[in-house]
Amino acid sequence: MSELLGVAVLGAGHMGADHIRRLDRAVSGARVAAVADPDTARAEEAVAGVDGVSVHAEAEAALDAPGVDAVLIASPGPAHEEALLAAFARGLPVLCEKPLVPDSSGALRVVEAELRLGRRLAQVGFMRRYDAEYERLKSLLDSGRLGRPLMLHCTHRNVASPPSFTSAMLVNSSVSHEIDAARWLLGQELTAVTVLRPRPTSNAPEGLLDPQFVVFETSGGALVDVEIFVNSGFGYQVACEAVCEAGSARVGDERTMSVTTAAGRSEEVALDYLVRFADAYDREVRAWVDATRAGRVTGPGVWDGYAASAVAEAGVRALEHGGRVTVDLAPRPELYA
Repeated sequence: MSELLGVAVLGAGHMGADHIRRLDRAVSGARVAAVADPDTARAEEAVAGVDGVSVHAEAEAALDAPGVDAVLIASPGPAHEEALLAAFARGLPVLCEKPLVPDSSGALRVVEAELRLGRRLAQVGFMRRYDAEYERLKSLLDSGRLGRPLMLHCTHRNVASPPSFTSAMLVNSSVSHEIDAARWLLGQELTAVTVLRPRPTSNAPEGLLDPQFVVFETSGGALVDVEIFVNSGFGYQVACEAVCEAGSARVGDERTMSVTTAAGRSEEVALDYLVRFADAYDREVRAWVDATRAGRVTGPGVWDGYAASAVAEAGVRALEHGGRVTVDLAPRPELYA
């Protein structure tokens, strides 16, 4: 493909607007051809200064807009299934922000729809697979130099939760990144989950169970623990330590810019995911554009999105009812082997 890949971006909120900027300014080989958002004023603001973009209130109108070759879905999770199926019906390649679909039954319907096509068409936006530090950790674990992985210790902290954030969303929205990262790093499925609840921080809104401590068991006998704390008040921090039979390795502690003045020295702390993972998002979208232009689909697919939804559902049940909850996964189709 010699011409620019025309992308329809669905959703012009915080994530969608950032992807519009990325496609316009940071990624070669692509252009924003159309944007859809029920709030068309927000969409117009997101594409200000971007030439040749049509703005729509409805997702399907954007998919049918002239010059659209592919779709980037950055709308709220409940809208993903309909958008994915509409893109599949038009044969359009998709990069879908996580979650693929919030509930596992809907995610499985997307898997089945792609299976009927007989080929992969969608990639899911688990951007940690494109973070340089996580890639190095994955290579190290795959090399076998540290022996068998025994445990992963994960930290995931946000400054503050957005409005209407629920206790369940700590698991099915925030921890979904650790779910995929653990499956990818270890090459194992997550088979059971337990959620422990310390006393809530006084920084959390009334009724929000924050922080939480989530423990996953894997098909290979490893354990994965996640401290999820979405109202830490002090920064966006994500780290992962792999403890193996012959050593350990930790990522996420990379130093940021240090500023020295007459008042002393200070170190910057990232305040949200778009800062901490800016490079990972750039690399993810570049890889998707390059693969799509070459007629290929790479990266995490709809099966990974389904698995993450199924594990997260088990995690929410563990949070709400207590105790250990097993994960019920459908048989993995050969297309995703």
